Amino acid sequence: MKENNNPIVSVLIPAYNVSQYVKRCLLSIQNQTFKNFEVVIVNDGSTDNTESVISNFIKCDSRFKMITQNNSGVSVARNRALEESRGEYITFVDPDDYIAKDYLSFLYSLLEKKHFQSKMALCTIKDVFPETQESIDHGDGTYATLTGKDCLKLMCYNDRVDTSCAAKLAKRELYFNDKFTGFPANHLFEDMATTYSLFEQCDTIECGFVSKYFYEIRSESITTSSFNNKKLDLLMMTDQMAKSVVEKYPDLKAATQRRQIYARFSTLNQTLDVKTNSIKSIQKPIVKYINLHKRGVLKDPLTPKRDKMACIILSFGLPFYKLMWNGYCHFILKKEIH
Repeated sequence: MKENNNPIVSVLIPAYNVSQYVKRCLLSIQNQTFKNFEVVIVNDGSTDNTESVISNFIKCDSRFKMITQNNSGVSVARNRALEESRGEYITFVDPDDYIAKDYLSFLYSLLEKKHFQSKMALCTIKDVFPETQESIDHGDGTYATLTGKDCLKLMCYNDRVDTSCAAKLAKRELYFNDKFTGFPANHLFEDMATTYSLFEQCDTIECGFVSKYFYEIRSESITTSSFNNKKLDLLMMTDQMAKSVVEKYPDLKAATQRRQIYARFSTLNQTLDVKTNSIKSIQKPIVKYINLHKRGVLKDPLTPKRDKMACIILSFGLPFYKLMWNGYCHFILKKEIH
């Protein structure tokens, strides 16, 4: 009988112009207490020193390999990494983030303790603000075996479960079937378009709501950088998620509606300081959507208070909402970061 030499876990990294950060990411993976893994890095046509930094690093560790391709976007890079992977389980790490020393062992042990009956394990993410050295921990230290439906609901309410493809360890088969169509090329917020489909495939998911993944939030991050029309991808991806989830679980309509409203506010907030005349054509349908669907969100006891307050304030008009949002950013948000 031929011996299977494939690693247990494949760690997949798309990399583009991250020469300042990628070595720290790779070191955090190399130092894992769990040793049976491979790392597949797809250098997506970087124009800085990313390729040389990675090349120098992987010379001393055969578990790491790099593939270089023409710049095609993060989705294509992630799909390429999946194609090149050999592991029984898959996890994604972004090159400007890093993981705890026991990240892999923590997730794998969650599955092992339940005799691998679940196809996925997840942990929580800690947001790190490098400029201030502050952080937001999204975990509460609890553990649970939840259904895929439970996780979808928590995701829609931003309750410990996030939309990111990171901080998850998934059975290979979840990515290689007709239900997973790959990360969508040429779109931002590709995680929103894919993570839900993994949850939909899982009867149960092992959850350890402890933060083992560290996500650095900088001004140039996709979620925090200045507005451009590509940011509207979030609305399309969220609506696609909502449609699929409601088709499978009609009783999650309120949860998905909350997520759709949240996506609109997230996008609207990024347009508030844009000075071009054309921005009004973007803001108008967003405001209309929120006002049209806010009643259900306001009645939903699971909707965060901040969302409800935003809906109420917006009803007084966009200029007043902008004034209140700017005040929130300058004062209240600082209190939430601890």
